[in-house]
Amino acid sequence: MARLGTIPFFKDPGIELSAYESRCHWRRFDENEVLVDFDDISTDVYFIASGEVRILNRTQSGKEVILGEMRGGAFFGELAAIDGIGRSANVTALTRGEVCVVPASVFRQMVFASEAIADRLFRLLAKRVRELNTRLMEHALLDLKHRLYAELLRLSVPRSGTSGERVVSPPPYHHVLAARIGCRREQVTREFTAMAAEGLVDRTRGALVLRRPDLLEARVAEALREDS
Repeated sequence: MARLGTIPFFKDPGIELSAYESRCHWRRFDENEVLVDFDDISTDVYFIASGEVRILNRTQSGKEVILGEMRGGAFFGELAAIDGIGRSANVTALTRGEVCVVPASVFRQMVFASEAIADRLFRLLAKRVRELNTRLMEHALLDLKHRLYAELLRLSVPRSGTSGERVVSPPPYHHVLAARIGCRREQVTREFTAMAAEGLVDRTRGALVLRRPDLLEARVAEALREDS
């Protein structure tokens, strides 16, 4: 069955996909399964059909830094396919799901054969570089409180039925936020207590509500101006 065309990255590529179908394979994964680990020598590209995974890095001392999560429609592993260097991050499943595994040689052939696919790849890589630059600036210039504000804003989406509020759903664990912004869980808990006292956040069933995202944005912007 032709399935490559169901992957958003490969939709309407301007090339015939059937020639590549048999050279890719689909596999299911379980919750907490490691799909890719640090320094693996594999170069396959993984396209997520369903489920959710987390990407993280780990220091030599064992401290973990969460780089983000990916869901259906996203993909990872393209850097190893491009340069052939060992994996730079760990990818672990948060839920059960399924991926399409595309060998590096096949991925490169498809990119070179289709201007549409090449353009999508260029835009994706540019977006990721910009996102990393933003996070680098935040880590270099912002204190813990403002890094937390920025991360919550990044994770949130507009709250339906309200004007101006945003939500993070499901509500993030404090230790996960700590691993995202480079601090300890206790520090995140302390900041949340202060934010709740100000009326900036509220926890409802299944979501963390940002009551004044406009104020959080203004504070982050001001902190960046002061340190620039």
